[in-house]
Amino acid sequence: MTSRQSGISFSGLLVWLVLIIFAAIGAMKLIPAYIQDAEIRGILQAIAREPEMQSAPIKNIRDSYGKRAMMNNISIVNENDIDIVKDSNGLKLSASYQVKVPLVANISLVFEFNPTSSAR
Repeated sequence: MTSRQSGISFSGLLVWLVLIIFAAIGAMKLIPAYIQDAEIRGILQAIAREPEMQSAPIKNIRDSYGKRAMMNNISIVNENDIDIVKDSNGLKLSASYQVKVPLVANISLVFEFNPTSSAR
C-alpha cells in the first residue's frame, strides 16, 4: 500500500496567508469608523438621559454635545449636525453622517451612520 500525504502545500499556505493579511488590514481600517459611531451614540444617549437637559434650551444641548465631542476627539459630527426633538416622551437626539474609508489605490468604502439617543 502506498501512503498519500494530505495537507496544505506551500503555495496554498501562501495564498491563505495573503488573504488573511488583506482581511486583517481591511478590518484595521474599518473598525475605527464603528468605534467612532459608538462614541457618538453614547454621547447622544448620555445627553438625552440627563434630567437637566430635558428642559434646557436647544443651544445648551448643542453646547453640551460640542464639549463632549471635543473631549472624545470627534470632529466628523459637530453640534450643528445634531437633530434635536423635544416631545412628551422626552428628548431625542440624532445625527446622520458618512465616513469614507480608503482601502487600496482609488478603492474606497462609504459608510452611512445614523446614531440616535433612543435605545434599539
